[in-house]
Amino acid sequence: MTYTYKTHGTCSRAIQFDVDDSNRLHNVRIIGGCTGNTQGVGRLCEGRDMDEVQAMLSGILCRNGTSCPDQLSKAILAYKQEHGM
Repeated sequence: MTYTYKTHGTCSRAIQFDVDDSNRLHNVRIIGGCTGNTQGVGRLCEGRDMDEVQAMLSGILCRNGTSCPDQLSKAILAYKQEHGM
């Protein structure tokens, strides 16, 4: 099932991803934002452990005290909170 997170403070509008039974990310899509960068982030996250991605991307800044990668880390945190992880 695809999880959708509404971003805050970035050019992107939302982030979508799937999580498998091993807590690995798949099909990471950042909606809006800089196309090349957001596609690159999605590809680099494919098949990686969600905790690893969250730690790696948290705190990366672009504007407004956040960035698309930072918002992905927040999306992962929200997913984990909603799923009792």
